[in-house]
Amino acid sequence: MSTMNAALVTSFDEPPHYRPFAAPVPHGDEADVEMVAVGLHPRVRSGASGSHYTSTGVLPLVPGVDGVGRRADGALLYFVTDDDQQGTMAERAVIDPRRSIVLPEGTDAVAVAAAMNPAMSSWVALRRRVPLVPGQSVLVLGATGNAGTMAVQVARLLGAGRIVGAGRDRARLDALHGVGADKVVALTDDVEATRHRLARAASEVDVVLDYLWGPPTEHAIPALLRAREDRSRPLDWVQIGAVAGADIQLPSAALRSANLRLLGSGQGSVSPQGYLAELPSLVAAIGSGDIAVRTRTVALRDIEAAWAARDEPGVRTVVVP
Repeated sequence: MSTMNAALVTSFDEPPHYRPFAAPVPHGDEADVEMVAVGLHPRVRSGASGSHYTSTGVLPLVPGVDGVGRRADGALLYFVTDDDQQGTMAERAVIDPRRSIVLPEGTDAVAVAAAMNPAMSSWVALRRRVPLVPGQSVLVLGATGNAGTMAVQVARLLGAGRIVGAGRDRARLDALHGVGADKVVALTDDVEATRHRLARAASEVDVVLDYLWGPPTEHAIPALLRAREDRSRPLDWVQIGAVAGADIQLPSAALRSANLRLLGSGQGSVSPQGYLAELPSLVAAIGSGDIAVRTRTVALRDIEAAWAARDEPGVRTVVVP
């Protein structure tokens, strides 16, 4: 049995360790690739801690949900793993060609590895879950996170007429004007003041991309609906992340008194084929710089230190074998 070096999770209470591990063996139509770059996304961290909703609880595991790899013929591919496959933070990985695309020559592998996962959340939401009509307005709730900041860029790229970004980090909030936000709203501990600011800035939006959930969403939904001039006009609320809490309490009247449509966007709500169909255009947007990303690279052998390091706001960490 051949081995390779990998980031290996042996306990959900510990960071991955750099250790030898059995090299994957392709079966059927699968292909073996040499890993080039892997994004250390929040989704990767939640999978490695066993807290993601797709977690099976089986150990040991190699973290990583996507990446850029090199095929035997030299071609670079971006790919997404199946849920039942070992992850990508290793020297090699096995891929399903049906969940991969060949990258154009000259593609920045690190930028693709960094940006695809966070940008895909809003891209798929606005293309597959609630197809954005050019000119519609969008509120990004949680816009100061990495994925939320990219969501502002994605909404602008896909034709949003007005974009409101809401978040807590004041410096990153102000920077949203430079990537496409027309208005920003500070989320603070003063609940009533925050409700008022949100209602004034975003009561007439058509789509909400919600990366927060929890208490911020509990407060935001009634605030926006009460201030809406025509409550019968559809408001699509797309739940994408839950960094502020896994649950909300929603009064039933909110669903009866307004045309509020709640839906989620993530694994399971869109088919693998649907995700795959969106990959080429998203790669092109990243490659052209229409979706910007700042990166830092760390060596696979330093995975424990990288895991423990505090992420710099606005910078995506990419692991390179």
